[in-house]
Amino acid sequence: MPALCRDCLHLFQEGPTCRACGGRRIVRHGELTELAIAHIDCDAFFASVEKRDRPELRAQPVIVGGGKRGVVSACCYLARIRGVRSAMPMFKALSLCPDAVVIRPEMAKYAAASRAIRALMEDLTPLVQPLSIDEAVLDLSGTAALHRAPPAAVLARFALRVEREVGVTVSVGLAPNRLLAKLAVERDKPRGFAVIGAAEAASVLAGEPVSVLPGVGPVLARRLNGLGFVTLGQLQGLSPREAAARLGEEGPGLAARARGEDGRPVDPNRETKSISAETTFEADLRGVAELEAPLWRLCEKLARRLKEKGFAAGGVVLKLKTASFALRTRHARLPAPSRLPDTLFAAARPLLAREADGTAFRLIGIGAQPLLPGAGADLGDLVDAEAPRRAARWEAMEKLRARFGEAAVTRGLLAKR
Repeated sequence: MPALCRDCLHLFQEGPTCRACGGRRIVRHGELTELAIAHIDCDAFFASVEKRDRPELRAQPVIVGGGKRGVVSACCYLARIRGVRSAMPMFKALSLCPDAVVIRPEMAKYAAASRAIRALMEDLTPLVQPLSIDEAVLDLSGTAALHRAPPAAVLARFALRVEREVGVTVSVGLAPNRLLAKLAVERDKPRGFAVIGAAEAASVLAGEPVSVLPGVGPVLARRLNGLGFVTLGQLQGLSPREAAARLGEEGPGLAARARGEDGRPVDPNRETKSISAETTFEADLRGVAELEAPLWRLCEKLARRLKEKGFAAGGVVLKLKTASFALRTRHARLPAPSRLPDTLFAAARPLLAREADGTAFRLIGIGAQPLLPGAGADLGDLVDAEAPRRAARWEAMEKLRARFGEAAVTRGLLAKR
């Protein structure tokens, strides 16, 4: 059976240790040298970047997130073994791990590390599809001649290079398709390298709960369980007709994925569907006046993200979450494509005013929908002839902030608050 030493990248056939260096970090699989679809997942990414920059925290549990009213953005594995999880309310996380070091997120720092890792991925293949700031799927088909090594060895070399050059660790899932690569990477973390081959896919998945499939959330899992489908093996034997009859329109696709089938290509040009920003308050806010300042900050953040990704907003979506966790979303179209914070704010503020009826809110967010090409943003017209000048002012403010810090230029709305 083919084996690969993840330390020295030596390929060999048998033995518990590497014949070249004696290393024990060995990955073995019958299809090891044939598979080419990889899912890369950074290990506890935000927390890992913080530990990289503050080595004194290496042996301590670290939580990256907001204050007591916020949620956990990420946590290291020392915190995870105490029960802390991403998206968990901060008060609950601190009750489970009271000795954790809590660090406010610094998205600019994480984005820089993500860009560095992305560049290393693109050295391997042009077929890199980012999934999030810390995840991507790669197709290395046909790259063996270029790299003079099979994809498995190339990926192991990549993981070592990320550790050396970026200072964080990644886990790798290798498989014949995207679904199996995603399931593989979840089987061996952190600093892992797991393989699921085509021949074994159905048998490997048969005993897994239906909730292991990406896209099968708690509601769908309960529905499937209620119909008698608890494991993927119980779905695998359904023909397309049986699956449609018992599970509806989505049934055939579910049964196929339960068998490990997935025909999605790795698409570097995958369309971005949404761009947004949100924040959770330290204490509930009620009135329009006190909600305006955080809304403005989010509009600035959204404007930056739109520019970074080359988009403009055709409309805005206001998101509010009440103290009882009820979610409200409201939408407004823009008269012309924009990525200026004052335009976004002007569209969102009336939506906010209608919702601020004395209800206590714990979260506010703003999103762009639909997304439009950035080239058409803020060109000016008869309705808003001043848009180009406002765009120039915004650019000037951003340059000052980049040079002198975020507080170099502050809008009057925030100063009053």
